[in-house]
Amino acid sequence: MSSSVLIPAVRPSEPAQLPAVTDRTLANGLRVLVVERSSVPLIEVRLRIPFAGHGAEYQARAEVLAETLFTGSARHDRTGLASEVQRLGGALSTGVDNDRLAVVGSALATNLEPLLQIMAEVLLGAVYPDDEVVGERERIVEDTAVARSQPAVIAREGLLARVFGDHPYAIGMPDPDVVAAVRPDDVRALHARRVVPAGATLILVGDVTAERALAAVTSALGGWTGETSKPAPPLPLITLGPVVIIDRPGAVQTNIRLGGPALPRSAPGAPAQRLANTIFGGYFSSRLVDNIREDKGYTYSPRSSIDHYQAGSRLTIAADVATEVTGPALLELWYELGRMALLPPSRQELDAARQYAVGTLALGSATAAGLASTLSALAGAGLGVEYLRDHPQALAEVTLADLQAAAADLLAPTGLVTVLVGDRKRIARAVGDLTPLMPA
Repeated sequence: MSSSVLIPAVRPSEPAQLPAVTDRTLANGLRVLVVERSSVPLIEVRLRIPFAGHGAEYQARAEVLAETLFTGSARHDRTGLASEVQRLGGALSTGVDNDRLAVVGSALATNLEPLLQIMAEVLLGAVYPDDEVVGERERIVEDTAVARSQPAVIAREGLLARVFGDHPYAIGMPDPDVVAAVRPDDVRALHARRVVPAGATLILVGDVTAERALAAVTSALGGWTGETSKPAPPLPLITLGPVVIIDRPGAVQTNIRLGGPALPRSAPGAPAQRLANTIFGGYFSSRLVDNIREDKGYTYSPRSSIDHYQAGSRLTIAADVATEVTGPALLELWYELGRMALLPPSRQELDAARQYAVGTLALGSATAAGLASTLSALAGAGLGVEYLRDHPQALAEVTLADLQAAAADLLAPTGLVTVLVGDRKRIARAVGDLTPLMPA
């Protein structure tokens, strides 16, 4: 049984002390943001390169590129690059998604210049050795083949396809068969075309003056050239329809996923939307957890989240339940959605969600690493450091009426699509008694 928890009163929101950000754009189009933070003798570096592209082939090549960017240059092989970075007391890593290629780094602040020189060495001259590309390609093939067999991944990919249709965002993980066809020359060509400074953003946070940081970036990356990358296309409208069941014969669990559109971070209604999602399923004290975990015992960790992409945002609701309670769990989930959409939450619920949202935002930017990552995400959304002050203030001003209006738009069951991964023979009748099903 759930128990009531006394939530401390929310203190009046005070304007945040914003970090001073030096913002410059180099002649080659690279935007540089510098925050001086001398609390620890480190420097955090975040490079965000727009990398949106269409199709499974593009995504496969982008994945291989991200995994092999630091495997060789004109001066160093993979081991040599890794040794140079370690010698600086630092680290460099890469990642790619449907919006951006990211290079994440850190080092002792005294070693900023050589760290940027190593980054420049690969950004301007990565060679992608054949054996490294082939080796990483085969590892990615194996890893993605295993991952795509997992029910949670199957459910995520099914929901992405259902929500985004033929948009690039519909593919969350590359197809291993498509990855297997990627050649070293494909990766080199993609690098030449898309690893460019125009439109990219470099964030530096740490024990360094803005003057020194800008001079170091200009010296290392001022000669980096290339045309601006194209942004992702606009999101399509979601096509509503029957519940989709992805059959996993013999499965003892059903992965329930719901999805729908959401407001971007910059929208006026985004603060109320964030609080509505938090109350519904965005943290452990949510209604969804209280109902189908604490009260009914149907699942361990139900949750809802809002994911922000460059071209738009989406809501995802997830719950993994035992096969035999698929119907009851789905019914309770829809019940909670309808209750959020039609009835205003209590003042206590609003205050608790607001306190949680303000606190997590503050914690996320409290460290140099957290602030660098936050500024990178904000830059990708076209927002500045002012968000760290303005968003908590906007959260504090959300009323119960604002919250109910946001919930009605975000959480109305009729505006969401549903994907289930499980044993169709065992769950189809129970679910079909509640709602129409997509034919098998």
